[in-house]
Amino acid sequence: MKNGKEKLYWPPAVTVDAVIFTIQENDLKVLLIERTSEPFVGYCALPGGFLVKNEPSKNAIERILKDKVGIKGVYTEQLYTFDNLNRDPRGHILTVTYFALVRASALKIKSDEREHPRLYAVKKLPRLAFDHKQIIEYALERLCAKLEYTNVIYSLLPLEFTMPQLQKTYEIILGKKLDKRNFIKKFLSLNVVRQTSKKLSGPRRRPAQLYRFISQKPVELKKFF
Repeated sequence: MKNGKEKLYWPPAVTVDAVIFTIQENDLKVLLIERTSEPFVGYCALPGGFLVKNEPSKNAIERILKDKVGIKGVYTEQLYTFDNLNRDPRGHILTVTYFALVRASALKIKSDEREHPRLYAVKKLPRLAFDHKQIIEYALERLCAKLEYTNVIYSLLPLEFTMPQLQKTYEIILGKKLDKRNFIKKFLSLNVVRQTSKKLSGPRRRPAQLYRFISQKPVELKKFF
C-alpha cells in the first residue's frame, strides 16, 4: 500500500526466440518454421517457445535449438528483449531473443511434418508472424557490428578455408564488395588465423592456401576490422 492506493503488478508471459543464421548457396539464410496454431497459423516464424518454471532463458534457447531444430553446441548470444504491448494478440507476452551462427555443414535440420523447418534467404523473407521480421533485421544489424570487432565469423565458415572464401562470407553478410588486396592484408594483420599445411586445388585455378582460425571461440579483436 502506498498513499492509500494499492499497486497492481501483472507479470507478463515470457518466450524465447532464436534467429539462426547460416551461409548456404552464397546467401545469408535464416531458419524459420511454419506456425500450426493461432495466432498467425500458416505464417512463418522463428523457432521459439515459452519459458518453463524456473528456467533461465539461456537454458530455454538451448532446449529449443535441440528439440525443434536438432542443433547444439553452436555460437549463441542474447540479442534483445522485445516487449511491445501489442506484439502478440494473445496478451502481454515479451520475448527474449537470441541469435545463433551455424556453419552449413553442421546444420542438420530435423524433419517435422507439422512445422516444416527450412532456410530462407534473409533478403527474401516470407510473411512472418508477430514482430519476427523486426527481430531478424535487428539480429542482422548486430551480426554486422560483431564482424568489426570479433572473430565470430568463424562460426559460419568451414574449419579450413581460403582467403577468397573468407572475403566472400564477409561480403554476403555486409551486402557489399570489398577490395581483395586490402581485405587480405588487413585481416592477416589481426593475427586471428594461421596458415595450414594444405592447399585447395581447383580445376582451372592455382591451389589456394588454406587457413584456420586460431581460436574456435569468440574473442575480441585487438583493433577494429
